[in-house]
Amino acid sequence: MSLSSIISLSVITNALELGLIYGLIALALFLSYSILNIADLSTDGCFTLGCAVGAQVAIMGHPILALFAAMAAGVCSGFIMALLQTRLGVEPILSGIIVNTGLYTVNLGVMGFSSNLSIFKKDTIFTLCKDLFGSTWYKLVLAAIIVLIVCLFLAWFLGTRLGLSIRATGDNEDMVRASSINPGFTITVGLCISGSMTALSGCLIGQYQKSCNINMGTGMVTIALASLIIGETLLGKRSIPRRIAGTIVGSCVYRFVIAIALRMHVPAEAMKLVSAIIVAIAIATPYLKERVALQKRRFANAASDR
Repeated sequence: MSLSSIISLSVITNALELGLIYGLIALALFLSYSILNIADLSTDGCFTLGCAVGAQVAIMGHPILALFAAMAAGVCSGFIMALLQTRLGVEPILSGIIVNTGLYTVNLGVMGFSSNLSIFKKDTIFTLCKDLFGSTWYKLVLAAIIVLIVCLFLAWFLGTRLGLSIRATGDNEDMVRASSINPGFTITVGLCISGSMTALSGCLIGQYQKSCNINMGTGMVTIALASLIIGETLLGKRSIPRRIAGTIVGSCVYRFVIAIALRMHVPAEAMKLVSAIIVAIAIATPYLKERVALQKRRFANAASDR
């Protein structure tokens, strides 16, 4: 199999489209995990929730409104997650599991208690923009515009007074409380914004694929974590804009690796294993880089002592 048959323009375009859309989940994890230091395990259910709500609204003939409806649903999911933590004293991991479990039934209800929902004969936000951006690049251009808007908003928001308070909450909650800032409020705002981005990604994927499946959110935490770590490895953690850009780049790289695996005829049953390997490599890379740098310093010191 030649390299040109594996890496084609369509493969690169498709990887970029999906990488940008799934990058919104990575941004949500960046906010909840990297900034707030909260492991949000409700991501899988929130993603499906956004897809289900967006699909139902699109079926009613409002594909643009579907984006805002999905984001509102994501805010509700994030609020419940925050409520369990800040008011009921539930640990973040347990609250994520509880919300994720409950969302399965909620998602089924939104989908009319059907495991699949099709919007093939309905307009989507992508088909509406097909004439505007051209029949070849319209999906990529639209996804890039939406993700750019979200990235700019997130970079601006984290530089505001409330955003700085959220960042401080993740660094030292006790210090924030001593500074007369309510950490419960900052956690709630952060998780609501994180939930809205996750649900927006689910809505876009649903309209991109023109379908919704009750199990489509399975493994989204793994994908987002891999994208986040890949981005931090490639671009570093020097500033918020750099970390945001790295998260999107990491998502695109992840989707590109998955696309290559599919082109090499890796069985669909093995894709979960491929994802796990990518995550393992992404997590281990920073540690291995430190070990290599340490060994180089040891060899350099040993050489200088001779």
